[in-house]
Amino acid sequence: MAIATPAAPVVPLVRGRERRRLSLQSRSTVLNWVGFSSIFVVTLIAIAVPLLAPHDPLLPVGMPLQAPGKNGFLLGSDSIGRDILSRVLYGVRSSWFAALVVVAVGLLFGGLVGLIAGATGGWVDSVLMRITDGFLSLPAPVLAIAVVAALGPGFVHTLIAVSIVWWPFYARLVRGEVARLAARPHVEAAKLAGVSRFRLARRHLLPGAVPNALVAASLDIGTLILTLAALSFLGLGQSAPAPELGADSARNLSYFLQQWWIPVMPGLGVLVLALIGNIAGDSLRNLMKSGGR
Repeated sequence: MAIATPAAPVVPLVRGRERRRLSLQSRSTVLNWVGFSSIFVVTLIAIAVPLLAPHDPLLPVGMPLQAPGKNGFLLGSDSIGRDILSRVLYGVRSSWFAALVVVAVGLLFGGLVGLIAGATGGWVDSVLMRITDGFLSLPAPVLAIAVVAALGPGFVHTLIAVSIVWWPFYARLVRGEVARLAARPHVEAAKLAGVSRFRLARRHLLPGAVPNALVAASLDIGTLILTLAALSFLGLGQSAPAPELGADSARNLSYFLQQWWIPVMPGLGVLVLALIGNIAGDSLRNLMKSGGR
C-alpha cells in the first residue's frame, strides 16, 4: 500500500518569492536614485572645476607632447605644453552647463507655448502648433548650423542656435499632455464651476504635464551634449584657445597616429558626459513609472 507524501508548503514558497521580488525592486530603486543623482554630482563637479583642475587650461605648463602619466601630466600634454586634464575638465564644465541651459530654455519657452496651445484651443492652438510644426519640419542640425553661421561662432551663439531648434519638441509634448488632461472629469468640473483659464492651466493642467516634460528633458541631456560637441567640432563653438571638448578633438586630429591622447581624451570626456546624461534620464523615467518607490 502506497504511503501518501505530504504536500509541499505553498505559503512559505510564495512568501519567499515575494521577498525576492521586493528585494529586486528595492535594489532597482536604489540604482535609479543613484543614476538620477549623478546629474547633481556632475553639476557639483562642474562648479568645482577651478579647484579641481591642476593647471590653467590656457597656458603652457611644461614640455609639449608628454604622454599620459609622465612628468606630472595625468592625461598628457598637448602640442604647446598645456595640461590636457585641465582642458578636459573645463571643457566638461562648458558642455554640461550648456546642455542644462538649453534644456531649461527649451522647457520654459516650449512648455509655455504648449501650455497656452493646449489650454486655450481653437485658433490659438492651431496657429501655435503650425508654427511649431514649421520648426519641426526643418532638419535640426542644419538649422542650428545655419543660425550659428549667421550669428558667428561663439559660445552664446551656439546656445541660441541649439535652443531655437530644441524648444518645439517640448512644445509638442506639453501640448499633447495638456490636451489629454483637459478631457479629464476634474478639469471639466472646474470649467463648469467657472474657474478662469489662467487658474485652470496653473492648478489643473500644468502640474500634470510637468513630470513627462522633465523626463523628456533629462533624456535629452546626453543628446544635447553630443550636439554641442558636434557643432564645436565643426568649428562653430568657442574660438581658440578656449577649452572645448569637440573643438579640442578637431584641432588635434593630426596627432592621432603618434600622440593619440591629444584628440582622444576630449572625445572620452564627451562620451562620459553623454553616458551620464542618458543614465540619469533613464533612471528618472523608471522612478516616475514606479512612483519613486
